[in-house]
Amino acid sequence: MAPALVWLMAITCGLVVANLYYNQPLLVEISDTFGITEGRASLVATATQVGYTLGLLFMVPLGDKLEQKKLIILQLLGAAACLVVVAVAPTFGILLTASLLTGLFSSVPQLLMPLAAHLANDQERGRVVGKVMSGLLIGILLSRTISGYVGAHFGWRTMFWAAAATMVVLSGILLLMLPRHQPLFSGSYKELLRSLGNLTREQPLLRRSALVGACMFAGFSAFWTTLVFFLESPAYGYHSDTAGLFGLIGASGALAAPLAGKSADKRGAEYALGGGILLFLGAYVLLALSGHYLVGLIIGVVVLDVGQQLTHISNQSQVFALVPEARSRLNTVYMTASFIGASIGSYAGGLAWTAFGWPGVCGVGLVFVGTAWLVNRFYGR
Repeated sequence: MAPALVWLMAITCGLVVANLYYNQPLLVEISDTFGITEGRASLVATATQVGYTLGLLFMVPLGDKLEQKKLIILQLLGAAACLVVVAVAPTFGILLTASLLTGLFSSVPQLLMPLAAHLANDQERGRVVGKVMSGLLIGILLSRTISGYVGAHFGWRTMFWAAAATMVVLSGILLLMLPRHQPLFSGSYKELLRSLGNLTREQPLLRRSALVGACMFAGFSAFWTTLVFFLESPAYGYHSDTAGLFGLIGASGALAAPLAGKSADKRGAEYALGGGILLFLGAYVLLALSGHYLVGLIIGVVVLDVGQQLTHISNQSQVFALVPEARSRLNTVYMTASFIGASIGSYAGGLAWTAFGWPGVCGVGLVFVGTAWLVNRFYGR
């Protein structure tokens, strides 16, 4: 693949996936605007991730049936319209609904990831997927830094106006530069969705990867959803702009994404996957023991992100190699499970914070990563 195309895909993934995470450092401001508790405000993050999961389940499979460039651009324009509604939402109910739809139309990265895997040859697939994934992960993490700063200085609604404009500009660039790719599936939409179940039944590795991904994303989401509450609590007393800087710290871990891809190409995905789970586990132990100290919190953030990226890219490398002509559907199964886990993690993290504070959040994270280790070690072997 041409390096320029790889970088275009990586940047696109980062800018689009950021739509899911702009709200996390802004939850305190959102709760103040609508006069609700922080726990209820965290439902905005959960709704966005639920919408993304629905997009994975019902829109991403179309990447194996419809021309992908057209589908991607239409989704970007839909996301822009929903972000405008978020920016002007007069009630919390409208904000929740618009956030759900924003997540639905922001599933574009999961169309680009199989496209990148298709365009890359076998020897470079892990590296290409790793580079594109690094863009997505940097977008996830830097989105919190950007939105925290914008929210503190210009108000939380301004962030969503800017995000809507970004989607419109990005759709124009992709219209000019993204290559066309017509998939081979010729059946109906109903048959397309039915084939998801067939693939899941026929591929035990897909089932194991999906379960591990769900547990890891749950632990990852529980941490990032509640981190802003912890940083703005008396333990630290930061504001949203400072809290958002932790996304910048976490983005340093995104450098591990291409390395994970290379490791999967050379040593096998199982090697990187096991290492990622152990790093994730160690990060939560560190956060539980020393999260109230700034140095411990920073180190924990970096290690947590590196562990998450190692497991995620290793899982995707395994999944994309199973049935090449069904990569969008394989990715649908894997990522739907992962973001169901992320939605559960956001909700569980919010409950744990309300009931038990930071120790509760760390306990929830340890349960999720412990489950991921057990599934990877014993399920379907």
